[in-house]
Amino acid sequence: MPSKLLVLTAFTILFSAACHKTAPVASKSIPPAPAPVATTPATRPAATPQRPAAPTQTARQTTPARPATMTQQERETLNQSLSRLSDALFDYDRANIRSDAEKALSTDVTVVKTILNNYPNQKLLIEGGADERGSAEYNLILGDKRAHAAEHFLTNMGIPEPQLTVVSYGKERPVCSDHSEECWQKNRRAHITAAP
Repeated sequence: MPSKLLVLTAFTILFSAACHKTAPVASKSIPPAPAPVATTPATRPAATPQRPAAPTQTARQTTPARPATMTQQERETLNQSLSRLSDALFDYDRANIRSDAEKALSTDVTVVKTILNNYPNQKLLIEGGADERGSAEYNLILGDKRAHAAEHFLTNMGIPEPQLTVVSYGKERPVCSDHSEECWQKNRRAHITAAP
């Protein structure tokens, strides 16, 4: 009998320990979330009107946009600058930039950069030309190659390609009409002028 009493007592102690609940410990780091408040359209707070952001001031002043057309004085100044440019001359039946053409174009780069900085809306035209010998079709192709060779040289020197335009006149617009090597040399050229 005492052993039954002992088993029953042990069973009661274990049962009461298993059923005993401990109170949860409240966490101090996370506050309880507030209960949601239902709002109706009448009780919603009014939206705060947004003020337009004040423009930020920078130390640099922006330059006013230049008009697309030039004044007569600006056109004359541009033409004076362009008249200082030297033509790139080419050998007979060739379109490669030779040393004297490289020197002429290198000198032209400074003037071209100044023109494009002063007149950012202005494009420059590179005209390719040829002497009178050969067919019109052949000379148009040769003039185009010469103009593109000059364009390539100028863009490698930092001139923005979008501000350059290329055209070939072949033998149609000579600067000299004599039938001599000296005259023919003047016509085998790449000439920089203002684009219309």
